[in-house]
Amino acid sequence: MALTFCSLASGSSGNCQYIASENTGLLLDAGLSGKYITQALEHINADIDKIKGILVTHEHSDHVKAVGIMMRKYGLKVYATEKTWEAMEPKMGKVNLDNVEIIKKDVKFSIGDIEIDPFPVSHDAADTVGYAFEHVDGKVSVVTDLGYVPIELLTRVMDCDLLMMESNHNVQMLESGKYPYFLKRRILSDKGHISNETAAENIVRAIQSGNRISHVLLGHLSKENNLPELAYETVKGIIEENDIKIGEDISLDLTYRDRVGKIYRMG
Repeated sequence: MALTFCSLASGSSGNCQYIASENTGLLLDAGLSGKYITQALEHINADIDKIKGILVTHEHSDHVKAVGIMMRKYGLKVYATEKTWEAMEPKMGKVNLDNVEIIKKDVKFSIGDIEIDPFPVSHDAADTVGYAFEHVDGKVSVVTDLGYVPIELLTRVMDCDLLMMESNHNVQMLESGKYPYFLKRRILSDKGHISNETAAENIVRAIQSGNRISHVLLGHLSKENNLPELAYETVKGIIEENDIKIGEDISLDLTYRDRVGKIYRMG
């Protein structure tokens, strides 16, 4: 069976991604209700009994809302850095601490037959990480909630088959929108979120550096400061300006705040 990826939801309303091999299922974040996540897994015919754990990027509620619920209901382990766990633990309710695995940035580990590479990203949380998931059948990298993209990060994602990259906002919509000034500054900072244009530029850099990426997904779109069609067309335009053909060289698609996205299989 191929390595499978599906975005169950991505955005400021909540985040949860599903990654699975034939024998091992994983959740990346659980920032929606436990009911929604369970129904989303059933919708894609995922075997919940094969899910071995939840990997956490950071402690913001749109990434951890249902972590405690899922741990209790299904006996799942949670994987997080020490600082992230300390920041999220008060939100978890009563959990079995034996099911908490502390990980370290830049130290690879395996769950079942999937190797996981947690790498640092710049965001205003305790210890935010992105993740790459590698299996004999393929590699998936997920990078959201970051204020900028250093070259070191690109080296971690350029050799994947599927790249999910944040495409949070349109700068003009953000600057002219109703958010208070401090929040606009926070989003535009090096510890905030990246724009459609920045996402596109770094997707191009990753593709040109690695020559392996075949699927690109845009994630964590802002409800207030972006539009799905605007994000897609902006990124598509910049990619094609760099002689990369959508539909031939790579596929380009969106993830969604409130519904399950497409299922991708590699291998």
